[in-house]
Amino acid sequence: MLPRRSGYARRVVSIGGPWVMLLGAAGSFAVCALLAASLRRRLGRVRAWSLALLVWSIVVIGLVTLVPANGAPGIIPADEAQTTCSWDLGGPAPDGFWIFSGGQRLLNTALFVPAGVFWAVLVARRRTWWLAGVGVLLLAAYSAGIERTQLELARLDRACDVTDVVDNTTGAVIGVVIGLFLAASAWAGGRGRAWIRDAGR
Repeated sequence: MLPRRSGYARRVVSIGGPWVMLLGAAGSFAVCALLAASLRRRLGRVRAWSLALLVWSIVVIGLVTLVPANGAPGIIPADEAQTTCSWDLGGPAPDGFWIFSGGQRLLNTALFVPAGVFWAVLVARRRTWWLAGVGVLLLAAYSAGIERTQLELARLDRACDVTDVVDNTTGAVIGVVIGLFLAASAWAGGRGRAWIRDAGR
């Protein structure tokens, strides 16, 4: 998911960098907060905020993975553009970038954890708990779609790698487990009725 440094033949997009990601994240959070406020009476506070934060986390994933990490990184030689995704599972992964410093695989995993949490909290009810697993499949498909986009749009200066999908899916699983634990804790603590009432059920 992190940028490939290349030479001099093919232009890449000139807008990007961490500040674009941060501004996009802040702007989308404001929109999602308004969404939560507008849906609170219809869905209840818990479900409204779970839905809004799920949407926000998905937008943030898109910003982090599809916005060029280093602004205007230059140009990519046509003969160096990636034509297929890398299937080197667990291969070398570079460090993160600026605000996302650290091992890339750890970052790719952590990036999908919030979405998994919010999805599980949104759907975790006695009769619909199994939908949490559907969320893992949807997030895995979203990750695969991102990698495909990175492959097709060389101008993003990103690299398509199957390892990213594995790490993203792992993060989604971790998030769903955490979300289910939170829901189960609410029931075990005698707050199940309040949870359902607050969720608008």
